[in-house]
Amino acid sequence: MKCDLCKEKDCRKGKDCVAVKEETLQAYEKEDRLIMEAAAYVEGTYYLQKNRVEELILFSQKMNYKRLGFAFCIGLAQEASVLGDILRSHGFDVYSVCCKTGGVAKENFNLPKIKKEGYEVSCNPIMQARLLDKKETELNIILGLCLGHDILFTRHSRAPVTTLVVKDRLLAHNPCGALYSNYLRKKLIKS
Repeated sequence: MKCDLCKEKDCRKGKDCVAVKEETLQAYEKEDRLIMEAAAYVEGTYYLQKNRVEELILFSQKMNYKRLGFAFCIGLAQEASVLGDILRSHGFDVYSVCCKTGGVAKENFNLPKIKKEGYEVSCNPIMQARLLDKKETELNIILGLCLGHDILFTRHSRAPVTTLVVKDRLLAHNPCGALYSNYLRKKLIKS
């Protein structure tokens, strides 16, 4: 499978190039089916009308989620505060956990530090997930966790996970900028 190389994209017209149609119809059941239905409702009802935060709220309401959690990077503490305020204003019971929770030094894991001198605390995505699990959150949101830390958080979260912000320090948290910019694309593609 190399769908990125396909020019026709006939799957959008109903073609089953990889012979998974029957398996697909059986795969979406129980909570997965409800998530697909809620996603389709938000997309179909509000297409090009709502931003991602509004879609998050509408999706959570459609799923009847009451308890939302989010794991955030300490570098986005201000954004985390705003997100918490927004979600609470819509009636959600909101729990959040900072990436530096636990205050464990990088030396404890023998991890490299950004600055050679001084004390640096390690990010702690597994504990972020476990702490939100203890609060029995129904949906967890990633707000700017580092690459790798987002993977660990998602792997260890009991609740479904969505990403609101992807960490990209150089491109103002917009990693698609590297795909849109001719200069960056040329720099990234190996000849």
